[in-house]
Amino acid sequence: MHATTPDATIRPFRINVPDHDLRDLRDRLARTRWPDEVPGLGWAHGAPLGYIRDLAEYWRTGYDWRGQEARLNAFPQFTTEIDGQNVHFLHVRSPEPDALPLLMTHGWPSSVVEYLDVIGPLTDPRSHGADPAHAFHLVIPSLPGYGLSGPTREVGWGSRRIARAWTELMRRLGYGRYGAQGSDWGTWISRELGIMDTGRVVGVHTNGMITFPIGAPGEMDGLSETDQERLAFGEYYMSELYGYKKIQSDRPQALAFALADSPVGQLAWIASVFKEWTDCADAPEEAIDRDRLLTNVMLYWLTNTAGSAARSFVETPDTAAEADLEADVPRSEVPTGVAVFPKGILRPIRRFAERDTNIVHWTEFDRGGTFAAMEQPGLFVQDVRAFFATVR
Repeated sequence: MHATTPDATIRPFRINVPDHDLRDLRDRLARTRWPDEVPGLGWAHGAPLGYIRDLAEYWRTGYDWRGQEARLNAFPQFTTEIDGQNVHFLHVRSPEPDALPLLMTHGWPSSVVEYLDVIGPLTDPRSHGADPAHAFHLVIPSLPGYGLSGPTREVGWGSRRIARAWTELMRRLGYGRYGAQGSDWGTWISRELGIMDTGRVVGVHTNGMITFPIGAPGEMDGLSETDQERLAFGEYYMSELYGYKKIQSDRPQALAFALADSPVGQLAWIASVFKEWTDCADAPEEAIDRDRLLTNVMLYWLTNTAGSAARSFVETPDTAAEADLEADVPRSEVPTGVAVFPKGILRPIRRFAERDTNIVHWTEFDRGGTFAAMEQPGLFVQDVRAFFATVR
């Protein structure tokens, strides 16, 4: 299945972090200079001091990277160079010969660890008590500039360029027909992939979707109470939760110094986002296992790619004010399924989604957030199977 020409070599890959990198991390954690805080604010200004101190101490003394590394290495991993950029990916083939290839794209501040709990059920449903007709061959890349794909070396890695890279990756793997699935920024990339590679992409599934009004006559008439709540959340997001996007879009290099030098700084930056974007009340561990959260942080820390990942925000608009609607949001006719999780950062309005996209499947869940494959793997697998059963 793997091409062997020099410019398209696909190389087996295993994670093997040097011991001195882990010692350096522990030393840095032990020498943290802690900030002050105003008592009683909780998470209102970001992650509270007590929470991060406790989590950092567990990271230093209790967290087992080698165990997490072994779990990641249990899945076949590869690297290849596409458009001058190193691309790391998991490629887990199903034992079922008629399985549908499925490319799954994470967003920020996530990584391939988002999908660890769903790989087994999706590739081998027979062993998980489900119909083998629902099997997938999974291709799960690390985004360019993120984690094991290493830092980007130039600007321009927006959603369209990534989508072009994904089409080339699937070509190198020999897949002439496949599906796409995306989370967070991966929803936009997967949509672009469907538009760009319509001859091969049979369907696109996303958890969440970016939607917004465009000022068309009557577009706000008769919106449901839920839709009105989602519009209100969009305004709240822009006024209260958009700071990470503005900083990383406008001055990513200034932030990169802190993220590259301080593991606690990086931990607090990412943990704050997980608290706000997951279905939890008091701490992200209510939604995502503490070790999984730290493994996600580790993939940024060990590769020194938090700054590179932040730089990716310069590349792609995600609001009506930033987008040229005609150029940036062309209509997609590829069959598309959307799973809506109530605490996700992307809370789509179906009327607007159908304006821009050929929506053929729409599921509203009563629990879960942005990182659905980690938070609610059972519901996630259920919806992915249900949608792609209609387009296989």
